[in-house]
Amino acid sequence: MDIMRVNRVIIAALFGLFGLALAMPATAAVLKIATIAPEGSEWMVEHRAAAKKIKELTEGRVSLKFYGGGVMGNDRKVLRKIRIGQLQGAAFTTSGLAERYPGMVLYGMPFVFRSQDEVDFVRERLDGELLQGLEDAGFVSFGFAGGGFANFMSNQPLTDHASLQSKKIWVPEGDVISFTALESMNLSPVVLPLSDVLTGLQTGLLDVIVTPPVAALLLQWYTKVKYINPLPIAYTIGLMAIEARAFERIAPADQELIRGVLSDTYLRLDEINRQDNIEAREALLANGLQMVEVSQKDIPYWREVAEETNERMWNESGADPALYRKLIDLLDEFRAADSAVESIADVGM
Repeated sequence: MDIMRVNRVIIAALFGLFGLALAMPATAAVLKIATIAPEGSEWMVEHRAAAKKIKELTEGRVSLKFYGGGVMGNDRKVLRKIRIGQLQGAAFTTSGLAERYPGMVLYGMPFVFRSQDEVDFVRERLDGELLQGLEDAGFVSFGFAGGGFANFMSNQPLTDHASLQSKKIWVPEGDVISFTALESMNLSPVVLPLSDVLTGLQTGLLDVIVTPPVAALLLQWYTKVKYINPLPIAYTIGLMAIEARAFERIAPADQELIRGVLSDTYLRLDEINRQDNIEAREALLANGLQMVEVSQKDIPYWREVAEETNERMWNESGADPALYRKLIDLLDEFRAADSAVESIADVGM
């Protein structure tokens, strides 16, 4: 074989290898995501479906790997693992991200909202601002999945303020505002991560939990309580947050694909969760929990203390004061319009 022919064979082989390299995806980006949601839950089903679609749309260039059931630890441990690159993101409650973006607790402060209609009105106007604030703090997110209102659940009926005194009341790790509000009411908050709540109920470390029905059902907490109070204590939200540095290493076109798929997923979860909470409450009652109403005379006091604590703790947290002011102004606007509608309805009766 002459030199020219050898060169042609080598060149052909190199082009073949080059073409093969082009046909194969570059090293796949793997985004490792932690969540407390157990396997088989609606949350995990939707996220795994999203991961499958992302892998298909990016032709294998991006994969999402989920670690469910809280195996990666509490929010603090998860954030540490994200910082060192062991994880790239997680599904969080809003208090879980407070140390990175204090404004994220806006919706979850105690006694801020009184109805789902108020939540819908405010979220339509402020969701985008919160997501942008989180991105400015170094995390990319794709929307919120409302978890519904948290209610008191306990082993003894809670009918008034006196029945709450001396009870050990669970507060999620990182929720400084709720902790301070309960202390201001001369109550006894106990801080625990989500992963330790069931054990806390089993051992007597906790007497009262404040949680939406769907979480109590999903995480089996309902098996350790007997009573549920329908009073809306705080609105809960879940979200996925991926560290911006990890996300930005992905090609821009693939970033857009991921944003599209996960944004659709969170719109869907937001609707699913709303219905799931209704069904979860019915399931709790069917499983033997009893509904107990709280005395209306104590509610104004709780709201007054919570309002004072919310504003003070918000300002001390370093969060944007203007954001809190927007929330209050929007609620005032909604309640004024709602009162006007009620007045017209009363006149027409």
